[in-house]
Amino acid sequence: MVVTRHSAAYALDQLFGALADATRRDILARVMDADASVSELASHYDMSFAAVQKHVAVLERARLVTKLKDGRAQRLAGNPDAVRRATRLLAQFEQRWQVRVGRLDELLATSSQGDSHARRRDSQRPADPDHDGDRPVRRARRPRVGRLR
Repeated sequence: MVVTRHSAAYALDQLFGALADATRRDILARVMDADASVSELASHYDMSFAAVQKHVAVLERARLVTKLKDGRAQRLAGNPDAVRRATRLLAQFEQRWQVRVGRLDELLATSSQGDSHARRRDSQRPADPDHDGDRPVRRARRPRVGRLR
């Protein structure tokens, strides 16, 4: 079971690592719209054919694209299942944050009532003209200069 988790985590690392680059995201968007060869893709970028091939290899390792044989040529197709995996994980994170923000909203809603009680309590205290209710300010210590003991 640990091995499965490790390989699943590694696969997600590859997936998001592949999506971290703007060129690879653009290549993925192009092949999700329509299958394309590496040479067709390379014509869209101001980089060498070899550089585009390296980007495609990263996308293949992450299983975001697959190569299809079309006679002698190979064409790339997007893998919607891999994109769905990334979307599911991001949706889980979004759901966690929505729960957290919901709890924060509840806390703020109850805090406004508690805040009014605190103001009322403070207004009932006798006023001390020598003390404004704040803590005294402590001055920072100066660093010691001189010999070490």
